[in-house]
Amino acid sequence: MFGKVRIGAICYYVSDIARTEAFYRDVLGLEVTSMGDDGSGNAWLQASTEGGVDLIFFKQECRPGNSPIVTFDLKEGGIDTIVAALAEKGATIVTPVSHAPGGWSAEFSDPDGHTISMYQSEETPRRKDTM
Repeated sequence: MFGKVRIGAICYYVSDIARTEAFYRDVLGLEVTSMGDDGSGNAWLQASTEGGVDLIFFKQECRPGNSPIVTFDLKEGGIDTIVAALAEKGATIVTPVSHAPGGWSAEFSDPDGHTISMYQSEETPRRKDTM
């Protein structure tokens, strides 16, 4: 039934909309749009990714584990450079770059403690000169 259905959005619960917007925009470099009121008096956010999957953020009680883990596919490589840049911007690195099946992965957390993962194939370079 869902074998040929594309995932359209991944939803997160967050404790602070403004802090979430700043993190995903300024640290991760995603285009984040405030989508107005969700009916509960709170604004909600949408961040679009190149692959067409939107990340949606609602203000609600949150804790790590009640939201999915998003994995960004680094088709261009550079995982070591990206992890170093995230650390410089204050992101908490949960799992440093490590071997994963067919490549490399690393995890970091957003301000609410949600884990975000990245993966790159072993065929792409782990470092990039510029980011």
